[in-house]
Amino acid sequence: MYEGARELSASAHTAEQAAAALGVGVGAIVKSLVFLRGDAPLLVLCSGSNMVDEDALGVRRARADTVREVTGQAIGGVAPFGHPAPLETLVDEDLLQYDEVWAAAGHPSRVFPIAPLELLRRTNGTRARVRVR
Repeated sequence: MYEGARELSASAHTAEQAAAALGVGVGAIVKSLVFLRGDAPLLVLCSGSNMVDEDALGVRRARADTVREVTGQAIGGVAPFGHPAPLETLVDEDLLQYDEVWAAAGHPSRVFPIAPLELLRRTNGTRARVRVR
């Protein structure tokens, strides 16, 4: 499902650690973050160098149990697709500047490469400015 997936031997609990382990810039790391807009889950695929502007998006961070319920995966390893049911998804426009980005493959130590336009297509996502201004 996650073509080209790699197992990271070094700890990669942060975007910075994942970037260092892969030898890429932190902006090329995809953070898959689950929020709630009202009661509906929203997946935000954010560049590793950005923070999500929760106020501007009108969202609040989902609790760990909600993340696992809607994605089937634990925080730190949430993949951008392959969830039990489709999720509304916003894709950080800043990811589109890269030829290739790296996302979690369902586990905190597994990642896979993907072209940003393919990420948009596979997630049926909406390109958006998600970062704090």
